[in-house]
Amino acid sequence: MPSSLVLDGHSLTLDQVWRASHAGPQEIELSIHPQSLAQMKESRQFVSQILDGQKPIYSINTGFGALSDKRIKKEDLSALQYNLIRSHCTGIGPAFGREVSRAVMLLRANCLVAGLSGIGPRIVELLIDFLNLDIIPVIPQKGSVGASGDLAPLAHVALALIGEGEVTCGGKVLSGDKALKSHGKTPAVLGAKDGLALINGTAVMGALASLAVVESERLAKLSDIACALSLEAMRGTSEAFHEGLHLAKPHEGQVDSAFNLRLLLKESEIASSHKDCPKVQDPYSLRCAPQVHGASRETITHAKKIAQVEINAVTDNPLVFSKSREIVSGGNFHGQALALSMDYLAMGLSELANIAERRIEKMMNPYFSDLPGFLTHDSGLHSGLMIAQVSAAALVGENKVLCHPASVDSIPTSGDKEDHVSMGVTSGRKLHEILENVKQCLAIEFLCNTQGLEFLKPLSPPAPLKAVYDLIRRHVPPIRKDRPLHKDIALIKGLIDSNAIVETCERVTGKLR
Repeated sequence: MPSSLVLDGHSLTLDQVWRASHAGPQEIELSIHPQSLAQMKESRQFVSQILDGQKPIYSINTGFGALSDKRIKKEDLSALQYNLIRSHCTGIGPAFGREVSRAVMLLRANCLVAGLSGIGPRIVELLIDFLNLDIIPVIPQKGSVGASGDLAPLAHVALALIGEGEVTCGGKVLSGDKALKSHGKTPAVLGAKDGLALINGTAVMGALASLAVVESERLAKLSDIACALSLEAMRGTSEAFHEGLHLAKPHEGQVDSAFNLRLLLKESEIASSHKDCPKVQDPYSLRCAPQVHGASRETITHAKKIAQVEINAVTDNPLVFSKSREIVSGGNFHGQALALSMDYLAMGLSELANIAERRIEKMMNPYFSDLPGFLTHDSGLHSGLMIAQVSAAALVGENKVLCHPASVDSIPTSGDKEDHVSMGVTSGRKLHEILENVKQCLAIEFLCNTQGLEFLKPLSPPAPLKAVYDLIRRHVPPIRKDRPLHKDIALIKGLIDSNAIVETCERVTGKLR
């Protein structure tokens, strides 16, 4: 029995976006709230009523962008919308994956069901059908500057709805028309305002931000778990995570990270075994983890706030206020808030990889770790994890380049009518590259810290960390001699992607912060 999600334009959550975008065929059934459907019909009726008037109204009886001063004859209004969709299909590069594409469609539908766009309700119902039938438009990743909406990528969604684009359906690439026919559906018929309503908005930026925020919250917890395991492997101290110390500098993210580390490290056999050792302080990558992880958490908090507002925002233009009999042209399609927040989040996530790489390097170095060099038996003959650290360093270096903000750039478009743009999709695409690199860095850290624990046996880490160690060992055996490690890293990365490490840990600790 599929779960249900009713769209009303104002109550969608980021977790719902995540679940709907990752749901398999027939795992979730989307529908439109009856009140929203009624509001859409009322809005559409108002648009129809004003078509006989003489007043030029942007996008309804005029051209678009720099051509907004061109009045369009009534008999050409439908052709205007089809021409808009076809001419705006200028997307470039590889297509977004299934999950991002589903999130894009979901957010566009949720925007339109608010009833302020004047679009024909049957078109939005067809968009919902695409999601329910798992018909995925082929949406090229490049071509949006993040203002006047994500015009080019969303035009490819609209092209599929009118039966002229390409989709993936049942694992095959088909024409939109063929996919529709295979499910007994007919293409959307566009009237006045319909085409622009489909493409004028922030759905692509919003989808990238929403999915990144959910994954980032998981990575914040995962980074604390990785740090705790690394501290155990290097026989560090948890003294720096003292509650009072962090309440003396009460940034919420820092306090939460320190709480997690205390919880993860409680009742450690390994810690008890070296309580009288001469070490006074650990390196910053261990000692200052709550301060660094916590600062990254603050970027997640900010990005989450922005994304949560955006996914329930009406980002069309112009907006149709049927009750007050107004059509108002503005700029809600501008993605600056999303672009800035995603660039900020990119920097926060990069720091999680930065500090993880430093912990990896410390485990390689016997001077700091008191472990065999490069975590290998018989070093010299075997290189151990030497080059795993090099790979982590390469990923961190790449992240530093990707952190250059796209949101501070602007290239005027449309004859300088659209003279300030957000570059938000570029921010989002870079953010997702960084997300993947952070996951890979953390996978390498887990490969290293679980290997480090091999040299401390029979001592065992605390129960939640032992559960994580056991999970990883079910997939990746200890390293007895040199072997290709890329497969091990990929297996751990798979556990990160599925959230299995965090879930395994939380079955012991309860919900981490």
